[in-house]
Amino acid sequence: MGTGFRNHLLIAMLCISVVFSTLSIAVEITTTISGVDIAEKKQSESKHYLTASQAHHIVKANAGNVLFIDVRTPAEIEFVGWTPMVDAVIPYMTNDFDEWDEKKNRYLKVISGDFPIAFEDLVEAKGFSKNTPIIFMCRSGTRSSKAATLATKLGYTQAYTVIDGFEGDKSKKGKNKGHRTVNGWKNSGLPWDYKVDINKVLFNQ
Repeated sequence: MGTGFRNHLLIAMLCISVVFSTLSIAVEITTTISGVDIAEKKQSESKHYLTASQAHHIVKANAGNVLFIDVRTPAEIEFVGWTPMVDAVIPYMTNDFDEWDEKKNRYLKVISGDFPIAFEDLVEAKGFSKNTPIIFMCRSGTRSSKAATLATKLGYTQAYTVIDGFEGDKSKKGKNKGHRTVNGWKNSGLPWDYKVDINKVLFNQ
């Protein structure tokens, strides 16, 4: 076998390897949830919706090929808990300590200007593209829907929002009325912890 033939064979094998490697990281996500099935405040321009259980299955089955982002605040993950399965915590909203929200009796919440910067820096650092599936999760699905909308406006084609979030929705009746016991990551018995990996918390960048 000549040297030239061996070189051509090696190149061909490398090309085939690259093709199969590319195919192996293609992630197809299917969901039966449509915007008409969920509250308006949880709807996203991306029109891609998942339950916490579906998100867990997808992240577990496609480790390293999807991006999973918790958009809650550092205080939330510290006192309520988080899942170590997320790639990063990037708060979508922050407090405006110069403005008081009289209606909600708290500081006014505003979109964090750091969010799109930290988010796109993370995508680049992971070597992902604008076609990579990105899953956003917040407390109960409102902030994550807005994060998915923003990502869509930035050109990302597969921005998903977890509609029941980390804590879930409030029960509307019974002894648990008003408490978040209906669904969500924690209530579904999915992996979570109070021990936070500070290296995954990206904010004020």
